Amino acid sequence: MDVDRLLPTPEAADLIALTREIADKELSSRVNEHEAAETYPEGLFSTLGETGLLGLPYPEEYGGGGQPYEVYLQVLEELAARWAAVAVATSVHTLACHPLYAFGTDAQKERWLPAMLEGRAIGGYSLSEPQAGSDAAALACKAELQEDGGYRVTGTKAWITHGGKADFYALFARTAPGSHGISCFLAPGATEGLSFGAPERKMGLQAVPTTSAYWDGALIEADRRIGDEGQGLQIAFSALDSGRLGIAACATGLAQAALDAAVDYANERTTFGRKIVDHQGLGFLLADMAAAVDAARATYLDAARRRDLGRPFSRQASAAKLIATDTAMKVTTDAVQVLGGYGYTRDFPVERYMREAKIMQIFEGTNQIQRLVISRGLVRTSEK
Repeated sequence: MDVDRLLPTPEAADLIALTREIADKELSSRVNEHEAAETYPEGLFSTLGETGLLGLPYPEEYGGGGQPYEVYLQVLEELAARWAAVAVATSVHTLACHPLYAFGTDAQKERWLPAMLEGRAIGGYSLSEPQAGSDAAALACKAELQEDGGYRVTGTKAWITHGGKADFYALFARTAPGSHGISCFLAPGATEGLSFGAPERKMGLQAVPTTSAYWDGALIEADRRIGDEGQGLQIAFSALDSGRLGIAACATGLAQAALDAAVDYANERTTFGRKIVDHQGLGFLLADMAAAVDAARATYLDAARRRDLGRPFSRQASAAKLIATDTAMKVTTDAVQVLGGYGYTRDFPVERYMREAKIMQIFEGTNQIQRLVISRGLVRTSEK
């Protein structure tokens, strides 16, 4: 069921229609095969790039789509309703482009950004480490400046979406002690001394690999440092609120897909001579699911509109991520319940939706971290 969207321009409406057409043709037709076999959809992200869907929130002068976040996130939601793993990887790619766009020099942007925004180069985000997830200041991976130029990178990074497949990584590594000793680099995916571990054996999102990366004295050219030395955490944190909105949109799309599957089944299945949707207990469950999806969408759109207006949106982004991902977990679980025994089988997609929803409560900052951000924002507000 297509969502009845309130969009700011006729151009945005055309973009959503195009997204639905592409997603139905390229994603819906392939998702079951690749998720079941845990195989990467070779060529798919190039197709999305060629159709302009991988650089939407960035300026047209660099090859982007020039769209407000309000529109970009709704495109992301449409992708997630067909294939969550692809939508999450698209969100991560958008996140990985941010350091160069926001902190790169004009020369760096002109050199690398068009290929990234046009989808000719797919990105990953390499911040986390085995001992440093939510605590980004605890990074240990080192980037040591060499006398003859460049940085030698040594250490291990973890939980990289598109690891081993991406063309570039927004890499955060330590160049000095302390929280102000982390720097950001635009690292090529093909670098001598860089290798990747086997894909993690995940509960869901299996078609796009998540891996560790091993830097064994790999040399990164000096002109690939983004921003100043020691500016890395500022760069990383500047993008996280926007990244959380991306995950909120993905979670909402996943919840919408689960709701649609449950409604379709309830309208087809009969018990005691009636469609099961006509039984009040089940009808009320579906109503609660629909209300929760609507609320999740409204929450992320509120935060996106604040971002588009240049207003503070950190607390709203955390609230959107928290609400949308908790909603996805609840709605996908309820969808399994609606389908009963069939919902527990792999003959229907709702069991996969339920598995995919869980990680959304964890990555881009766990929902416990989101509650911490929200509570701290309330304290700061009360002190003014």
